[in-house]
Amino acid sequence: MANTSSAKKATRKIARRTEVNKARRSRVRTFVRQLEEAIASGDATLAKAAFLAAQPELARAATKGVMHANTASRKVSRLAKRVKALSAPAA
Repeated sequence: MANTSSAKKATRKIARRTEVNKARRSRVRTFVRQLEEAIASGDATLAKAAFLAAQPELARAATKGVMHANTASRKVSRLAKRVKALSAPAA
């Protein structure tokens, strides 16, 4: 248990930040899940719209430190590739 007043304050700050980060991470997962569902449905226009909504959420998570910048970039890249493949004409 924290003994000093500064340590007690630090634990309160950590608890607040944890709640904020959990909410942000959950928000990102929701947008990515919606995009996954749109891709699974096979609707290219729906998938593109979901991708355009998910992309800034991933970027914001990286900016806020919820996830590493490279992780967000990798996810965006892989999702973009899947959306593009969906809208490409079947050969």
